[in-house]
Amino acid sequence: MDTTQLLKGVLDLAVLAVVADEDGYGYDVVRRLRAAGIEEVGDASVYGTLRRLYSSGALTSYVVPSDEGPHRKYYGINAQGRAMLEAQRKDWQEFAGTMARLLDTDVPGAARGRKGTR
Repeated sequence: MDTTQLLKGVLDLAVLAVVADEDGYGYDVVRRLRAAGIEEVGDASVYGTLRRLYSSGALTSYVVPSDEGPHRKYYGINAQGRAMLEAQRKDWQEFAGTMARLLDTDVPGAARGRKGTR
């Protein structure tokens, strides 16, 4: 299954979850998403998502000097971002539960709206 379209729908949630654990700069967030199993995420998609979440007020940012190259812009979650994360987490859990019930082949009629159980 090509998960590209699925990822587009949940990238905000994934990025918020990663940054909620610990502040991070762009490539660090990419690396943590890939380590968590979202291996097909593109660098540009994550950088764009970080900028958009920052512009919307969900993230803060600060610059940290680096001895090994250019300064790094770190992103951290704030109260608005935490509220967004919790709302999206709830939505995701409800949606995932619905899909799990729909796809559960062990339950007769589950994928057919229970028509076959009468």
